[in-house]
Amino acid sequence: MRRNRNAKIIATLGPASSSPEMIRALFDAGADVFRLNFSHGTHDDHKRRFDAIRVIEREVGDPIGILQDLQGPKIRIGILKSGPVKLTPDSMVRFRLSSEPGDAQDVPLPHPEVVRNILPGHLLMIDDGKLRLQVTQCGDDYFEARVLVGGMLSDRKGVNLPNTDLPLSPLTEKDRTDLTFGLSLGVDWIALSFVQRPMDIIEAQGLIKKRAGIMAKIEKPAALACIEDIVTLVDAVMVARGDLGVEIPPEDVPGTQKELVRLCRRVGKPVVVATQMLESMIQTPSPTRAEASDVATAIYDSADAVMLSAESASGQFPVEAVAMMDRIISHTEGHKLYRSIIDALQPAPENSIPHAVAAAAADVADQIGAAAIVAFTASGTTALRVARKRPKVPIVSLSPAAGTARQLALLWGAHSMVAEDIASYDEMVDRARTQVLSQGAAKQGDSIVIIAGVPFGRPGTTNNLRVIRL
Repeated sequence: MRRNRNAKIIATLGPASSSPEMIRALFDAGADVFRLNFSHGTHDDHKRRFDAIRVIEREVGDPIGILQDLQGPKIRIGILKSGPVKLTPDSMVRFRLSSEPGDAQDVPLPHPEVVRNILPGHLLMIDDGKLRLQVTQCGDDYFEARVLVGGMLSDRKGVNLPNTDLPLSPLTEKDRTDLTFGLSLGVDWIALSFVQRPMDIIEAQGLIKKRAGIMAKIEKPAALACIEDIVTLVDAVMVARGDLGVEIPPEDVPGTQKELVRLCRRVGKPVVVATQMLESMIQTPSPTRAEASDVATAIYDSADAVMLSAESASGQFPVEAVAMMDRIISHTEGHKLYRSIIDALQPAPENSIPHAVAAAAADVADQIGAAAIVAFTASGTTALRVARKRPKVPIVSLSPAAGTARQLALLWGAHSMVAEDIASYDEMVDRARTQVLSQGAAKQGDSIVIIAGVPFGRPGTTNNLRVIRL
C-alpha cells in the first residue's frame, strides 16, 4: 500500500488500539510504523499486538515497522503518609534518601544517585514541571529545596533534574528484561529513553548486536551537549518533546527541534518528531489549529516521521487521529511553498562516491522527469543516502532482508519492499521494472532511475546509477 506522501506516521498501540481490527484500521488510515510502549502493559499484551501487526503485514504484502520503546530510568518520589499535600511557594522541603512515608516538609526520594550528585542551585521539576523547586543545601542523605512554583504533590510523581548529570545507564533491569523479550519477538527498532551520553549508545549496541535499529530519544540537556557524537552512533533519533520540554525552557523547544532535524538530515539518519502533536484528539474528534500547525511545522522541517502517543494508544479517536495526521502531512507536502522550503534546507554534499551517486540519482530523476528512484539496498544505507537528498519522486527501496525493509518503513519518501537479492545488471533492471509496475509507482513509457552497489549484495558500496525507460 504505497502512501501518497513522503513523511511517515508512527502510531502507539495501547488499550484503545489493541484488537487486530483496530490495528488494521490504524494501518488503513495511514500508520506506517507501530510503537509498543513498554512503560505500560505486560509482555503478553505486547506480544498480542506484535502478532496482530505481522498478520496484517502478510495480508497487505508490505513491510510494517515495529518500534519497541523502553521505559528507561524513572526518578520518582516515594509515598506520602497522609495522601496528597500542598507545597506553597517559598516554603522549604527536605528530600531524604528513604523509602519511609513522608509529608509536605519531608519527602522521601529513594534514589541515592540523585542525592549523591545534586548540588545547590540545581532545579527539581516534579509532575511534568507542574511543581518547581531549587536546591539550597545538600547533606549525606538528604537535600533541601525552596519551592518556586507550588501545587499539590502526590505519591510516586516523576522528577526531572535538568541541571543534574546522573551516572545512570538508560537501561534498567526492567529495560534489559524487556529488551530481551522484544528482540526475541523480532522488533525492528529499539527506542532508548533518557540518553545522556555516547557511552549509553555503546552500552545498548553491545546488547542489541545489530538485531534491531537503535533510536535515541533526545529528552535530556546532557544529550544536547554531545548531540553530534550521539547522532553519529545511533541509527535514528526521536525528538521526544515531552520530557525535553520539561527539562529545557518551552521557548527553546521549537529551535532545538529544528536543529535536531537538520543535524539528522545532514548525516543521513532518520528523525522522528514526537509527543503532544494532536493532544486534544485524545478527547475530541478534531485537533486545534495550533496542533495542525505543529504537525505541519515538523513536515516543513523535513522530519522523516511524526508520532502519535496517547492519541492512538488510549484516546477516544485513535483512527481519526491517524487519518487527520495523514491529511495534514499530505496537504503540507502539496503546498506551493513546501518544495522551496525543503530545498532551502538541502545539506551540503558529502565527499564520497556513495553520497555523490545517491545525490546524482535524485538530480537525474528530477531533470528527466523520472517516475521513481529504485534503490537496491542490503543494509538500508543506499536508501538512506537517497532520502537525505529529499528527491521529488518516490523512492522504491528493495532489500532482500525483511528486517531492513521494515526499518525503512519510517524513512522519508521510501516505499519499502522485500525482494530477492540480485546478481547481475540484467536481473537488477528486470527486478526494478517488475516492482515499480506492480506497485503503481510507474507505468509503461515512464523512466526510472536505478541505484545500487556493485558487487551486488555487499553493504555500503553505492556506486552504480542507471536510467531505463519502461
